[in-house]
Amino acid sequence: MDGNFMEVERPSASYIVDMLPPAARPQNAVDTIPAKHLHSSLNRIKHPINVVRWTPEGRRCLTCSSDGEFTLWNGMAFNFETILRAHDSAIRAAVYSHSEEWLISADHDGIVKFWQTNFNNVREVQAHNEPIRDLAFSPNDEKYVTACDDATLKIYNFAADKAESTLTGHNWEAKCVDWHPTKGLLVSGSKDHQVKLWDPRNGRCLTTLHGHKNTISKTLFEHHRGNLLATCARDQTARIFDLRMMRDVCLLKGHEKDVSTLTWHPIHPHLLSTGGSDGAIFHYLLDEPNAPPGAPTTISPYDSPDPGNTPAQPIYPAHKVQHAHDFAVWSMSWHPLGHILASGSNDRVTRFWTRPRPGETECFSDRYHLGEAAAEAQGTWDRRGGRKELREAEEQEAEDEADGLVDQTMAPKSALPGLPGLATNAGPPAFDPLAFAPTPENNLPFPIPPPPLPFTGMDPQRFAQLVAEGKVLPPPPPPPPGHGAVAPPPPNFDFSKIPPEILAKFPGGVPPPLPPMAGIGGAPVGLPGIDGGGMGAGSAKKRAPLPSQQESLKEEQRRGNYRTAR
Repeated sequence: MDGNFMEVERPSASYIVDMLPPAARPQNAVDTIPAKHLHSSLNRIKHPINVVRWTPEGRRCLTCSSDGEFTLWNGMAFNFETILRAHDSAIRAAVYSHSEEWLISADHDGIVKFWQTNFNNVREVQAHNEPIRDLAFSPNDEKYVTACDDATLKIYNFAADKAESTLTGHNWEAKCVDWHPTKGLLVSGSKDHQVKLWDPRNGRCLTTLHGHKNTISKTLFEHHRGNLLATCARDQTARIFDLRMMRDVCLLKGHEKDVSTLTWHPIHPHLLSTGGSDGAIFHYLLDEPNAPPGAPTTISPYDSPDPGNTPAQPIYPAHKVQHAHDFAVWSMSWHPLGHILASGSNDRVTRFWTRPRPGETECFSDRYHLGEAAAEAQGTWDRRGGRKELREAEEQEAEDEADGLVDQTMAPKSALPGLPGLATNAGPPAFDPLAFAPTPENNLPFPIPPPPLPFTGMDPQRFAQLVAEGKVLPPPPPPPPGHGAVAPPPPNFDFSKIPPEILAKFPGGVPPPLPPMAGIGGAPVGLPGIDGGGMGAGSAKKRAPLPSQQESLKEEQRRGNYRTAR
């Protein structure tokens, strides 16, 4: 076996140890098709997911909702990590720079915001007055381009933060845009059914590609060799254009509804995934027509003696996930390593897909492939159990989100030392023992302590008068000598101001402390976060740690289920 042709993966569970990442098998795109559902992630407050993007290092997945929120999901456990109010309106586009140092996002109000990798918002620009539908960075990250519903494209200087040129030529709303990975070339799609190529240096339209019969929903250059351009539209088809021939060479069929988005695989240049408005996700291999039985045999323009007049070759899906989502798939994004596909939909759910392991076949008969009714008839999906799992997942995600928000929010300032979270409108006044000393007017046998919290704003002498008149319950009498600890006097307290006859009533000349509150260590019972009562830190429900894959594999090998790697 040489470096280009490797042994195919065998359909047996014992060959799981021989699985390699997609980068190790560049000629075997079929082994990378994500046919297996991994996880469904959803927020506590659900909103349609308009944009899905993996972070450049692949540790997290970023989703942008129609409510203007950023949500980060863990790239390994797929659980909630953090949420951020990023925009005041629906987020329509987001893209990372090639240097992996910046993220720009655009919303329905025409505002573009700049974010660092830690999601610190640096600045924002009012790029358009109408919704921005797509964004793209130039190859050197010095410029970026926007596509807007006002039928224009604008090229902005990233550092200077100003518009350099406005590209006009579309007759209707501009829905998508992309910048060539290596060349000075732009592509845009519009509601006028046209795909246009632009020169970003002078803003001139180079050519217009005709082929679609409805609104263009996505245009995307292939980032490996840069020779192919993929487009999809609301005419239920996607097309592959060869920039060297300036014509379409492949016609991707199979969708029964509008094609809403598409994405290229980061490793395999011949693997393309599309998402439909009915929630279906299809995967195409451009070098395999996969024609259904009874379809006529076709030839590719590359193999034709007359490539200029040969029609585009129909390509049918290599794999279908017919019921991937309940509603339209708005965005898809591949993990940088190419082994996980994330999809965001109008059904408010973000789903993660991966390739099945050797020997796994039950994933092809789940509800995402067959539908809920057919899967329930075959016994591969339980409607009640599925609803229970969904409810438990929602509760777990809500708990994770609540924990994440608590970690992000600073606790309010406390009016009582040592009791976090208890805040009052006004703190207690400074302690003045002369204001509460026994006098002939109030006729009290012992000094009155400071007013409790409900009376903190009251004049101390007025409070003493209310106690003397019986309108307020008097404070408890002082404990007998030697009972309980005596509170230290206030700082800088001058005992010379207290009359001698008052000091004579108290040993040591210090007023007695208030009776300690019930609880452990004097802490009140039932206050969260206080040891000995209420909901302590140890009572919070935490997710169990994920099992180690290495330990699981060793356990299976000890049972004799898997052999060691060759």
